[in-house]
Amino acid sequence: MTNFNYAFFENKFVDLAEAKVSIMTNALQYGTGVFGGIRGYYNAQRKQILVFRIEDHYKRILSSVNLLGCAFNYTLEELIDIHIQLIKKNAPTCNSYFRPFAYVGNTSLGPNLSGVGLSYALYMIPLEDYMPTNKGLSLMVSSWRRVGDNSIPSRGKFSGAYLNSAFARKEANDNGFDEAIFLNESGYVCEGSAENLFMVRDGVLITPSQSDDILEGITRRTIIELARDLGISVVERTIDRSELYVADEVFLTGTGCQLAWVSAIDRRNVGNGQIGPISEKLRALYFDTVHGKVTKYASWCRVVDVEDGK
Repeated sequence: MTNFNYAFFENKFVDLAEAKVSIMTNALQYGTGVFGGIRGYYNAQRKQILVFRIEDHYKRILSSVNLLGCAFNYTLEELIDIHIQLIKKNAPTCNSYFRPFAYVGNTSLGPNLSGVGLSYALYMIPLEDYMPTNKGLSLMVSSWRRVGDNSIPSRGKFSGAYLNSAFARKEANDNGFDEAIFLNESGYVCEGSAENLFMVRDGVLITPSQSDDILEGITRRTIIELARDLGISVVERTIDRSELYVADEVFLTGTGCQLAWVSAIDRRNVGNGQIGPISEKLRALYFDTVHGKVTKYASWCRVVDVEDGK
């Protein structure tokens, strides 16, 4: 995949090739950092990038930083300004994905967060589908459990915590599945390896609650609001594993996967194995929304002009 030329690194915009850290970097050794994932959708006719829910993403970055308890020298407004400047410098003409990363950049030995300040970097890559959206996914319930709130809080996007996700994803892929489903330590359905999960039963959209060790997903929040505006009943509650096997519909959400529907779990068909009516309706509205086609949700899209180039 071709990357764009510029990144933000060590308080300035640099050539992407120059944005490098030492092998001694604390975050590389111990996962002591927080990150985000943000999408920008390109409008070729208007030569614009529509960045979806940019403020919410950077608020979550700052919330995750606060959970770490480290010093961080960037405000919400500064982070958004850096993001927009990077778009203008790279002048994308395709859908793009942005990776902000606040991390312990020192080279001290030991996983210590006390009295530590965080460095900050931002880069972007071209990205279309991260997961297929035109076919159903095959999922398995992982034997690995999601780390709990008193171990590594799932409501923060902590770099080191995603080793947990990597174990679950590897298990699923090695066994011929597209993705994994985590249970939490209490044995209840949590989320995918890096996506929130929804199911439909008898016309009701159901998703695990925020106290079930899930990431408080921005796409998750978006889907809940869209569903309620469509008159679909939404319930946030604990879900048993066996409920997945009797669900009418299941889908995953996230900035990366967007809305990806599920055709089978543990080799059992979900419903009739085809995309369900609620999943299909929400998927269509979601894609219209992120492309700025729905006036009601236009405020969620930050429009950035890229016509003038660098």
